[in-house]
Amino acid sequence: MHRFFIQHSQIQGKRLYVEGADVNHIKNVLRMKQGDQVMVSDGEGMQYLCALETFDTGRVWFEIVDTWEENRELSSKICLFQGLPKSDKMELIIQKATELGVYELVPMVTGRTVVKLDEKKAEKKNARWNAIAESAAKQSGRSLIPRVTGVMTFSEALAYAKELDVLLIPYEKAEGMEATRRAIEGIYPGQSVGIFIGPEGGFEETEVEQAMEKGAAPVTLGRRILRTETAGFVVLSMLLYHLE
Repeated sequence: MHRFFIQHSQIQGKRLYVEGADVNHIKNVLRMKQGDQVMVSDGEGMQYLCALETFDTGRVWFEIVDTWEENRELSSKICLFQGLPKSDKMELIIQKATELGVYELVPMVTGRTVVKLDEKKAEKKNARWNAIAESAAKQSGRSLIPRVTGVMTFSEALAYAKELDVLLIPYEKAEGMEATRRAIEGIYPGQSVGIFIGPEGGFEETEVEQAMEKGAAPVTLGRRILRTETAGFVVLSMLLYHLE
């Protein structure tokens, strides 16, 4: 069954409406007709089984058939700070991180970042990345759509992360897996977590030092060197297992 996301303000009594790009998708791609049913999430943990009622200008109206609470989100909000990788790897990272339960993604420019985006390209990329997050959220049955922020510098990202409870930064010179285990198991449900992942080539030592000064705990992900598009998934998988 197809799933769509709305704001709670789009619910009006026993009806709700879907708008934006989803309208064209419902009407011209899915070719849905009156009575067809869909799942709708309001981003606050409420799920709605709905039947298509009518098409309006810029909106599709649905009758609410059933309502229940089903929050599929992790007990902690996890923010992935990802050094911009080359090629289209960022799209894969966003898709899979969404499936693994990330709450927010922050693309970063670091000392070893190769990719250069001007303002116009960055805006276009951001729109594309958020669309990928929305699609992945629908596919994986998320209760909300993770937000992909604008591209930040490493310093801006550290400042943005200052309100988070726990910061982790995978680093090849970190202590053994026992220290990583302690760091993961020390996180309790409800704490917000930031994960810093470098681009190809990793972080510069000065950047790791800056992160540690801001309270980030360096962790190892094993004896092997992981690609930038793999490292974040490993940490997210550890947190998913621990928190769920």
